[in-house]
Amino acid sequence: MDFIVSILSFILALGILVTVHEFGHFWVARKCGVKVLRFSVGFGKPLFTFYRKNDPTEYVVAGIPLGGYVKMLDESESQVEDSEKHLAFNNKPLFSKVLIVLAGPAFNLMFAFVIFWLVLIIGEVGLRPVIGELSKTGIAIESGLEIGDKITAVNNHPATIWRIASGHIMSGLLDEGKVGVTVIKPDGRVNNVQLQLVGDVMPEPSLLAQKVGIVPVLPFVKPMLDEVIKGEAAETAGLRAGDLIISANQKKISTWGEWVKLTRASPGKLLILEIERAGSINIIRLTPKAIIEGAETIGRIGATVFIDESIREQFNTDYSLDPISAISESARLTVHYSWLTLKMIGRMLVGSASVDNLSGPISLAQYAGKTASIGLVSFLKFLAFVSISLGVLNLLPIPMLDGGHLFFYAIEAIRGKAVSDRVMQLSMRLGMMILMSVMLLALFVDLNRVFV
Repeated sequence: MDFIVSILSFILALGILVTVHEFGHFWVARKCGVKVLRFSVGFGKPLFTFYRKNDPTEYVVAGIPLGGYVKMLDESESQVEDSEKHLAFNNKPLFSKVLIVLAGPAFNLMFAFVIFWLVLIIGEVGLRPVIGELSKTGIAIESGLEIGDKITAVNNHPATIWRIASGHIMSGLLDEGKVGVTVIKPDGRVNNVQLQLVGDVMPEPSLLAQKVGIVPVLPFVKPMLDEVIKGEAAETAGLRAGDLIISANQKKISTWGEWVKLTRASPGKLLILEIERAGSINIIRLTPKAIIEGAETIGRIGATVFIDESIREQFNTDYSLDPISAISESARLTVHYSWLTLKMIGRMLVGSASVDNLSGPISLAQYAGKTASIGLVSFLKFLAFVSISLGVLNLLPIPMLDGGHLFFYAIEAIRGKAVSDRVMQLSMRLGMMILMSVMLLALFVDLNRVFV
């Protein structure tokens, strides 16, 4: 089931993002007076094709959902009738060509902006940003942070829930290698500290959290099941909603956190459970399902925890923005993550960040499935982040990418004439080699996460 959800979520995400990207090229091309012959989502053999009334464009959904393209009338690709030469892409002014090529990445970035805006308005419920645990070897404890500190801001950005606070800390460290944190001490004093990474190579994000070494205050929640998901390990073993976990392999389980820690550390391993159900004691044999999460294999049983409403109110808080305030914040997030993506690419090129930060199709499918399973807001944020990556990557000056075309247009503007066909052909071959190499490297990193 996880595999199917991941694949379907991945295809849906790619379909949305590719459509947004190609629609940018399509819409601006139309506005610039270029005839568009085909708008295709996907490559390969068309699954279905349709035309709109009084519209010469062929709209296609193809069988390989790994991209798409907009085919425009162009004399360099096919013969064009004299009556339509003014509609050909190659006959348009340089400025129009630049706008058409730039539109794809620009629409991806604008799409991310809109998604961030929607997410900020919808809002979310999260844990209060109060530190509950500190790793003895983490940089947080070295900076002077203490248990009970309430994080109020990170790099002067307000942090009202734990996810936002930790997100600002992670992105700040990835961006600059250091980050300023403002906290309120249990006695009411305000303190400013700086977290700083040590070392020349930036770790991958999944390991960065371990280096920071902070965990929020978690409520004391009994290990009682709420929802048991159909088809998952918990249901297969016979667990039901309302079951209270007493022990596992003769080890007492007191809190939900202990139970989660044990199941995550037991992928594919048999657990003999002692549970309380309707006042009686039962023995259950449970084997957590092994799944891949980031760079590790963890166990999952497919059940949620029962949390009393009073506990939710004590430890959780709401976070949302009004539509006007959300505009500036979504713009800031879009610019920030675009710049962070560009910096990470640069760091990987010079060796100051590990190539393990690359995500290939396997990782993206896993993230798509996981975020879709969590809920709409989580999946929307995933779409926004991938849309930013797609937009930034396409602006790189690599032949075959939009940025490569923009690079050649810049040369044309300086020289007063376009580069020769031979140079273009050689450049495209080089660009294809670079892209294939990066794709193979990303796939290798993915496979390494799964099998090593």
